[in-house]
Amino acid sequence: MPWKLASLGTLLAAVMLAGCSSTSESAKEPVVAGVGSGRCEAKAAEFTIGKKASPELLEQARTRSGSQTARVLRPNDMITLEYRSDRLNLNTDANLVITRVNCG
Repeated sequence: MPWKLASLGTLLAAVMLAGCSSTSESAKEPVVAGVGSGRCEAKAAEFTIGKKASPELLEQARTRSGSQTARVLRPNDMITLEYRSDRLNLNTDANLVITRVNCG
């Protein structure tokens, strides 16, 4: 009976350790630094406040803020509420003049 418990314990330990091992294929995958990790810095895009929204201004603000994506939000636009730290929001009034800059 003790040899059955020892065999079961050895088998269980082998299974647990197998889950911790890595394959050689995953070690060959290149690591790309910085892709998708660009956090938005809203302060860098505050130069847009008071200006009329345009695609060119949106791209300048996105680049300066370091965000991956950017969008213009009008007063009555329907928006999703998920927070994305890599997205810049340019909030406008009814005349498309930017009133607020934030991330999310």
